Amino acid sequence: MIRGAPGRGSGASFRALRDNGKNLLTESVMSQSQAKGQFGDALFFNLTRTVAFITLALLAGIVLSLTWSALPSIQKFGFSFLTSSAWNPPADDFGALVPIYGTIVTSIIALVIALPISFGIALFLTEMAPAWLRRPLGIAIELLAGIPSIVYGIWGLLVFAPIFGQYVQPFIAKTLGKLPLIGTLFSGPSLGIGILAAGIILAIMIIPFIASVMRDVFELVPPMLKESCYGLGGTTWEVVSKVVLPYTRVGVIGGVMLGLGRALGETMAVTFVIGNASLIGSFSLFMPGNSITSALANEFAEATPGLYTAALVELGLILFVITFIVLSLSKLLLRSLEKQSGGSAH
Repeated sequence: MIRGAPGRGSGASFRALRDNGKNLLTESVMSQSQAKGQFGDALFFNLTRTVAFITLALLAGIVLSLTWSALPSIQKFGFSFLTSSAWNPPADDFGALVPIYGTIVTSIIALVIALPISFGIALFLTEMAPAWLRRPLGIAIELLAGIPSIVYGIWGLLVFAPIFGQYVQPFIAKTLGKLPLIGTLFSGPSLGIGILAAGIILAIMIIPFIASVMRDVFELVPPMLKESCYGLGGTTWEVVSKVVLPYTRVGVIGGVMLGLGRALGETMAVTFVIGNASLIGSFSLFMPGNSITSALANEFAEATPGLYTAALVELGLILFVITFIVLSLSKLLLRSLEKQSGGSAH
């Protein structure tokens, strides 16, 4: 028994030594893994920060290059460039009022038409459509969003404009054109092309974008919330107005701003149907007009170096500023809505 004691002690010491070795090995592996994780986190952070700074640098470079190229026009015309409707390249007399007016008015028309239609489509797909119809109808709407803008422009010029000028514009002139306040907007010759036609084509183009975003946002509403409202006796409209819209208003506004940004920057479709006339003869929406994008598409290739090119570049700079203002206002609106709903502003 006395001889066995050292054996048992040495066995315990060996096990203790072995456990200590395992612990040291485990701690070494964990420290190496932790070091690799910290290195990976630091690498990922620096890469994402570099990409963010590159994006900001590209944005600043675009603004500086546009400003530098437009400097001759800015120096000669100053603020009057924004208020003048003149556009006479041989006389080097330029103004941006007509393109700015056409860009803003056509975008507003598109948004006024597209917003209720997009809301109705999204509401039907998420709340009312039978299961067998939801998927094919949703795919059809997404396919409309993928059609190139030049196809919309050709269709608008060759198919939509003749029908619109022959049947729709006369009807609008006989009805809305007789009203006392807004009648001026719907008077004039029925040409088929013009500011109203361009706004309608833009509306057709942005409806799939807004409807797709609204549908995806509406589907994020927890079913329990809607079922609770239905269980309390609520109608479909009460569920939408009191549950779905308050829950998804931030996403809905984001989708609307996405569609508005598309309308502001659209080029080819507007160029085909707006009429490309650099004049404001009246405030009639039937009359041909011009937009910033259509002016750039039509005249930049043939513009002579100098003041003509600088004026066109300044138009591009103005469009950039308009888009920036619209997106900034939408971001401020989203932040205020998030604060009102108790969320954290991002």
